[in-house]
Amino acid sequence: MQEDFLHYLWKYKIHKTSNLKTTSGETVTLANVGQHNTDSGPDFFNAQIKIGNQLWAGNVEVHVKSSDWFVHGHEQDQAYDNVILHVVWEHDTEIFRKDNSEIPTLQLKDKVDTQLLDTYSELYSKGNKWIYCEDNLSKTDRFVLNNWLERLYIERLEQKYQTIEKLLSDSKNDWEAVLFKMLAKNFGLKVNGDAFFSLAQSVDFSVVRKLQSNQFGLEALFFGQCGWLDSELEDVYYLKLQKEYGFLKQKFQLSNVSVLAPQFFRLRPPNFPTIRLSQLASLYANEKQLFSKLMELNSLEDYHKVLDCETSLYWETHYSFGKSSKPSKKRLTKTFVDLLLINTIIPIKFAHCKANGKEIDNVVQLAQQIHAESNSLLSAFANLGIKCQNALQSQALIQLKRNYCERQKCLDCAIGANILQLV
Repeated sequence: MQEDFLHYLWKYKIHKTSNLKTTSGETVTLANVGQHNTDSGPDFFNAQIKIGNQLWAGNVEVHVKSSDWFVHGHEQDQAYDNVILHVVWEHDTEIFRKDNSEIPTLQLKDKVDTQLLDTYSELYSKGNKWIYCEDNLSKTDRFVLNNWLERLYIERLEQKYQTIEKLLSDSKNDWEAVLFKMLAKNFGLKVNGDAFFSLAQSVDFSVVRKLQSNQFGLEALFFGQCGWLDSELEDVYYLKLQKEYGFLKQKFQLSNVSVLAPQFFRLRPPNFPTIRLSQLASLYANEKQLFSKLMELNSLEDYHKVLDCETSLYWETHYSFGKSSKPSKKRLTKTFVDLLLINTIIPIKFAHCKANGKEIDNVVQLAQQIHAESNSLLSAFANLGIKCQNALQSQALIQLKRNYCERQKCLDCAIGANILQLV
């Protein structure tokens, strides 16, 4: 038995049970089970409970056994002085307040039907399952599921907001600088995200602003900060970049000691860091007020137009310095732009709306316009009967798996609660 399940019983089930009595035989009537507290202190605040003929207002503490009160040291903590009812699975000892009055105890083990206990045991018997509820997942009420996925998506945006808030603080509330750092990170995708972010962190955004009309200068800045311009290479374009970076390094007192080295290993050539950084330089050379423009847009088509960029001419015939390749235009694909929207633009737009007290309806609608991502996690959900219709749902399922399924928080999940509520 877990305390989480007892919290669930107290919130959702036990109030439906008649003839509740304390271990001393007094009748218990629940007017209000209280507000669930997930921080330190009693488990439920501000409950209203009639015990015998007396209506009490105060807190409720929940334990597997009554003796856990002493195991957790509550007898020495003033925060528990206002506990009006001790709810336990098994009563094994009396609990007293400091004034020696006994705290009434409600034992639950003889109040729960066996079918609910069996369902709970089955839910938490993972075995070889990918997630605990996979046998019942496809049976979940669709209205419950869709509402839960939307809540999970907002929860995911809230978590990303914390990262953005920290970046804003570090950059003295410069939204353009934060956008650049997050775009750089996501241009690097999973393999080079940290390396590109370290590159963006190594350069004050004022330098990028001063070079925004100069794509060549931006490429020199990015490549130089990555440490790629320190070699002796007989390549005209490379030598020009080398000279330009030397000038920029001296002018802006640049240092690249903290920049992580981008990786080429196991990447498809279109995702080589050279190509991605050239495309990033192109985007900033073409859009002088990128942040303002992105915050004004709403339609997916308009976002794709603004984020449509390609490499400089040199990279149309190269993937790495000094090695020619078959000529080809290297534009950002729609799939890649969608990833930028999902991981950068939408979280920043959400944060900007939140910071300025604006509605987030357009943010949610934009996520619903974007195709769902494709990865092994989402494929596994699809095999269980939950197929994503859009990016909102794919992001929500990622949140579900990482923050609920993997942490065994089934009772905090609407799907788990729905399975138990059917009993």
